[in-house]
Amino acid sequence: MAWITKNSGTARVEHRAEPYLTPAMQADLRARVLPRYESAKGALLLVLNEVQHAYGWLPEQAMEEVAAFLGLPAADVLDTASFYEEYWLKPRGKHVVGVCRSIACEFCGQSRLTQAIKDRLGIEVGETTDDGRFTLIELECLGACGGAPAMLIDETLHECVKPEDVGTLLAAVKDNHPH
Repeated sequence: MAWITKNSGTARVEHRAEPYLTPAMQADLRARVLPRYESAKGALLLVLNEVQHAYGWLPEQAMEEVAAFLGLPAADVLDTASFYEEYWLKPRGKHVVGVCRSIACEFCGQSRLTQAIKDRLGIEVGETTDDGRFTLIELECLGACGGAPAMLIDETLHECVKPEDVGTLLAAVKDNHPH
């Protein structure tokens, strides 16, 4: 396996004028989250969760701000955020469609389900529709093996999904979801 290198030593982070980790968020985190942990590093996941919940993803500037807030190296924050699938390092669609790819779902037609979603949305796994409405991902396990194949649309679990159900399920999605 070849190593893929990137020129991170001279990379530039785009900065917007207003911070992502606002003074109000910092005050809330200081009062509600930090006292629960012996060290600032222990609070890192919860702080990242708060930022992602507020914006739908983790911009590089936000990760720099989290590092400064917690007194951690920025590289530690990026390493942590990039390790977990739950963190989004690029903007995602307003709605996330996640298809389970566990062995049970695979045996019950996950690949046909995923293909139906790709065809319907016109995107590949990991991509977002041009209108920013949907992002398609695959998940390791939804814990719904008895209802395989299973998928999530935002936080709603759908079980025993057939490829022909995809159009109806996606059409039923309402755009009042926060991200």
